[in-house]
This record gives sequence, structure tokens and C-alpha cells, in this order.
Amino acid sequence: MPEHSLHRRQIILGGSAALISLPLGAAQRVLTPAQTAGPFYPVIPPLHRDNDLTQVEGHTGRAAGQISDLSGRVLDLDGRPLSGLRIEIWQCDANGRYRHPRDRQNVAEDPNFQGFGHTMTDADGRYRFRTIRPVPYPGRTPHIHAAVFQEGQRPFITQIYVAGDPLNDRDMLFQRVPESLRPFLLADFKPIEDPVAELSAEFDFVLSPALAALMASPTA
Repeated sequence: MPEHSLHRRQIILGGSAALISLPLGAAQRVLTPAQTAGPFYPVIPPLHRDNDLTQVEGHTGRAAGQISDLSGRVLDLDGRPLSGLRIEIWQCDANGRYRHPRDRQNVAEDPNFQGFGHTMTDADGRYRFRTIRPVPYPGRTPHIHAAVFQEGQRPFITQIYVAGDPLNDRDMLFQRVPESLRPFLLADFKPIEDPVAELSAEFDFVLSPALAALMASPTA
């Protein structure tokens, strides 16, 4: 079997180095690597939970930073869409601060950034968020945390990184992922023509329902 075909039959679970072989029918895809939820998963998510993180209910302003549309699909290893799944994202604001009591950085909190959002995948497995291009904060490269919830199983947790950001090379969590799998955690934020958003990015989650219970949980 050619070397590249063998590699595409291997997947990684939980960001570790443990590899398993996939059936030939699943050889064309790789499971999205899992990562930790980090310390800033919302303690009490905001009441106005929706898929637009750039506006806060009761505020007329919009979040600081580069407004971005993040969209994609949730698929299984055979490329079938996974519909009706809840997706959550959370990230720091343009000042590098999370809406979380454990974030004690001496920087102002953006009052117009929601910090957390959720949506459901449609019949084609598609989802969409409006947020900001992630920014760095001390010790971390820009990233967006994401969770996908499948009924009866522990949620799948990962982090979405910005393609081409030089800080990726020095980020401990990103560098823990084997080099061949890092592209599956990258999203390319590109300029778009839109009345509000400056950038757009696409990110697909590839999950295996049979294996999702082995992935990281939001309390890890």
C-alpha cells in the first residue's frame, strides 16, 4: 500500500500519539484532533445565547476587533453530514480577556463582546457564527474554543487556530499536536465584502459517533 494511503488511514484521539487504523471506507478523512477546553469555559453562559458573539443584548455597540464569519460543516468519517448537533464556541475579546471570573488580567473587558455562542447544525451539517478574529493573550496564540455535543455522549472539544499566525510555532498546545495533523485545526481568515464582517473562515469538524465518547470533555 502506498505510504500516503496508509497515513490517511490513521487518526489521532485526544491530541495524544495513540494511532488507530480505520476501515478502508473511511480512509479519505481524518478525525479532527481533540484538545482541552482550557480554564475559561463559561461558568454561567450569558442568557442571550446565540450565534452572534459581536453584539450583546441591550447594547447598541458592536464588539471591537475584526468582525469575522466562521462557518463549516460537521461530518462523520464517511462524509455524511451530522445534523441537529449543538455547537458552542468561546474565546477572549479583542483585548485578550475572557468573560470568566478566573481571568484576572489587568485589561479592560469589551462590554460589546458576548464571549460565548451556540448554534445547531442544519440538515446538511452546516453551522455559522459571527465573532471576531481571535487574538493572542499572554502565553497563547490566537484560538477559538469549540465544543460539539452528540446526544448520549461526552462533547467533543477542540481549538481552532488561525492559519499562518507566527505565534502558532511557539504555542505549547498547538505544538503538542503531531505536525501532520495540525492542518486539521487551522482556519484561514480571509477578507470579504460584507456590510459588517471583515473576514470569513471555514472549519469542518470530522467526528466519529462511535469514538466521540473517548474525546475530551469540557471539564478536562
